[in-house]
Amino acid sequence: MIDVRAVAKMAADYTAAWNSKSAEAVASFYAEDGEIIINNGDPWSGRSRVQDMAAGFFADVPDLTLTCDDVRCAANHVIFVWTFTGHDATSGNALNIRGWEEWDIGDDLKVKASRGWFDAEDYGRQAEGK
Repeated sequence: MIDVRAVAKMAADYTAAWNSKSAEAVASFYAEDGEIIINNGDPWSGRSRVQDMAAGFFADVPDLTLTCDDVRCAANHVIFVWTFTGHDATSGNALNIRGWEEWDIGDDLKVKASRGWFDAEDYGRQAEGK
């Protein structure tokens, strides 16, 4: 059984990793063979690919700031609810994007699998300034 307080600290540290703008720091929260799938897309499998995913977000939103809005736990399953703000790198338009990740975590509190979700159409509208 996962300690809820330990998961809450892990979520706070994960948020801080995103806010550090270090893709390597973000990826460090994943198991070596962990993966993330965003909006039912192709998986980013392995810690190095998770690092690539985070680096892509930092390239798209260089001033990305993440907040943790909620964390829920049930056994080794965690819901991490977030909001990120920043500006689109291409247009300079402001972004305010809400979403969540569904984590399966190991006893070591490393993410084994993550399913991330956000409204990609809304992201596109905001990036275009609509």
